[in-house]
Amino acid sequence: MSAVARASVVIPALNEEATVADVVAAVRADTPLETIVVDADSTDRTAERAAAAGARVLNWREVLPGVEPRPGKGESLWRGVAAAEGEFVVFVDADLHTARPGMVAELVAPFADDSVQLVKADYVRDYRGRPGDGGRVTELTARPLLRLLLPELSDVAQPLGGEYALRRAAALELPFVEGYGVESGLLIDVARRWGRGAIAEVDLGRRAHRNRPLAQLGPMAETVAATILARAGVDGVAVPERPALSTIL
Repeated sequence: MSAVARASVVIPALNEEATVADVVAAVRADTPLETIVVDADSTDRTAERAAAAGARVLNWREVLPGVEPRPGKGESLWRGVAAAEGEFVVFVDADLHTARPGMVAELVAPFADDSVQLVKADYVRDYRGRPGDGGRVTELTARPLLRLLLPELSDVAQPLGGEYALRRAAALELPFVEGYGVESGLLIDVARRWGRGAIAEVDLGRRAHRNRPLAQLGPMAETVAATILARAGVDGVAVPERPALSTIL
């Protein structure tokens, strides 16, 4: 059985009716084992459009029903891992404007090496049509902090990118930081547990996500900064997180 056929795709979504159907269609073209949209109580037609495109749509309250949801992307990813059945879990953002067939297959291909636990997408991010100008939180917050505090991870092209894959066995053993610190937390935790060599990268070309205003980017940057600082052992800094699923499933 191919790696793609053993992969579950998890798409966290909150009010992404404009793009979610295209994202679902693109990932389903690779024929993964399952495509799950974890809907965080959207008030628009996100759930309806995702289902029409062929996804298995789960309200986040349906997963681990005895655990009350907490706000944030990390919560949806954590619950998505709990719901997934595949050997590999591929995460894809619901606001991706450049979703295309083939990306799931490319993200799981490095798992042919048994030592690889995490595969991150490498891509050029657009901002207002300008290639390479996107990823403001990455360039102004995550990358400088990684260079200063965790230089072994400073070469990761997209440390905060929402397109990546984990072995589910590894995902079950890791805590998931709430909110937008989840990607940086997983990156650091994988490197510390399995070594930098357990992280692979694949080039997915150009990517365009919904560009958020500075009023939204500020809290995101603060969460990312707190996650990196906490993981680096800076006194007095902590981030809320969900425990490893292996401890509760």
